[in-house]
Amino acid sequence: MAGSEPVTAPDQHRPGHRKSGRIGAVLSAVALVLMALCGNHEGNVENIWLFGLAALLLAIVIGDAVLRRNGLRS
Repeated sequence: MAGSEPVTAPDQHRPGHRKSGRIGAVLSAVALVLMALCGNHEGNVENIWLFGLAALLLAIVIGDAVLRRNGLRS
């Protein structure tokens, strides 16, 4: 019967730690904003990238929360 179904480990079926992933993403976004505010760079290109990446991380976390609340993602 193993020929018709893929062989997987039981650990692959467990969901990951969703809450710790969200906390890690938010802390990373905060660290990026702090780097932009307290950095020793003079140009604004670095600030644009740091703020943009922080906004992207927060948008992903918020989008994931909205999709899970509406039942569109398991």
